[in-house]
Amino acid sequence: MKILGIHAFSITAGLLLAATCQAQAPAKSQDAYPSRAIRLIVPFAPGAGADLTARTVGQKLSETFAQPVVVENRPGANGILGSETAMRSAPDGYTLLLTARDTLGVNPSLYKKLVYDSLTSFDFVGVAAWGPYVIVVNPKVPVTSLKELVALAKAKPRELTYGSFGAGSFPQIGFEALNAKMGIDLLHIPYKGASLAVTGALAGEVSVTASSAAGVIGQIRAGKLVPIAIGSPRRSPLLPNVPTLLEAGLGEDLLPPTFFAFALPAGTPKPIVAKLSSEIHRIVNSKETAQRLIEAGLEPFGSTPEEMNEIVKRDVPRFQQAVKALGIQPE
Repeated sequence: MKILGIHAFSITAGLLLAATCQAQAPAKSQDAYPSRAIRLIVPFAPGAGADLTARTVGQKLSETFAQPVVVENRPGANGILGSETAMRSAPDGYTLLLTARDTLGVNPSLYKKLVYDSLTSFDFVGVAAWGPYVIVVNPKVPVTSLKELVALAKAKPRELTYGSFGAGSFPQIGFEALNAKMGIDLLHIPYKGASLAVTGALAGEVSVTASSAAGVIGQIRAGKLVPIAIGSPRRSPLLPNVPTLLEAGLGEDLLPPTFFAFALPAGTPKPIVAKLSSEIHRIVNSKETAQRLIEAGLEPFGSTPEEMNEIVKRDVPRFQQAVKALGIQPE
């Protein structure tokens, strides 16, 4: 009987140990995250603020995690194509999305059949940086201020053009608001991405465009584009002579800043979300990374997932009103 009792105890203990190991397996797996390469989807073309933010943060994540972070640009449809790819990926932490304010806040008002829900299709990691827009003109356009641009547009109605990233992008919203407020008629030329709109302004295809400072600072320094205003509450240290929209006599919310943020497919384990959020917050606020972002015209932030959620919740109805007021029809 004693022998049977010892055997029974051993079997029971073994079963309990096995059950404990199984229960702890997911936790251990998450603690070991990441154990392989992470794909970082950027739903925009290379060369602008979103891409710079993704590559800057991605490189630091790779160093910290000792795993590759592979940036994959999938531009198209105001960020929808890349966002859909990320949304449909396995929620295991190995597909990370770089997203932007208009992709989450404006797109719900632009597309009747948007494939994702801004608030439920993703688990937010946090806002990494804010990017105020700079209004720039081709040097051949004889203006050096927003006031002069408005005067020229009134003198030459429907002759000046503006480039945007596409229907409903922040530049379109901003320039259409400028049209309405100042009684002018800048004609809209949409492009399939921020860098393409900037290229259009450089080539003289459009008179004026707006981009995050990261996308135009090099061309401004080279004298290839002329900055006339910045959509920020204060002047940029990179462009100290460029007035804010408020200083130019317009409301600072005429051209609201974008943000660049990170998100994961909905359903990603919370410990993984928390780990990425904490690490990205540390990275963007580190001296080296913060300085690189600032030098590109971005403002390091590093929000929590909860803070990002609150921003998007406010943005969706806010920009819905703006799109409706400007008469931009959803597709």
